[in-house]
Amino acid sequence: MCTMICHKAFISGSGKGREGWFPLQQANVSYDHPFSLPDEHALNIDFVNEAKGPGARVAVELSVEAARSLVATIQAVLAEAEAGGHLEPGGHR
Repeated sequence: MCTMICHKAFISGSGKGREGWFPLQQANVSYDHPFSLPDEHALNIDFVNEAKGPGARVAVELSVEAARSLVATIQAVLAEAEAGGHLEPGGHR
C-alpha cells in the first residue's frame, strides 16, 4: 500500500495544451498510482496555471527509472550550459 506523496514547486515557464501555449506557475510532483501508465506507481508531474483553469495543465506520468533518467539528464544539460558560459552559476540567463 502506498500513501500518495505530493510536493508543489512554484515555477516560471510555458506549457502547450489544446488551446496553445500558456504560462506555467506551478508544478505538482507526486508519487502515486498513475491514470494511464501501466505501472502500479509512478512519478506524476502536473505543470499548471491554476488562474487559467483546468485547461491550463500538462500532465506527465513517468516510471521510476524514467524519472531518475530525466532528473540526471536535466542536471547534465544545466551543468554543460553553465560550463559553456550560457548559464550564470546558480542562476539563469
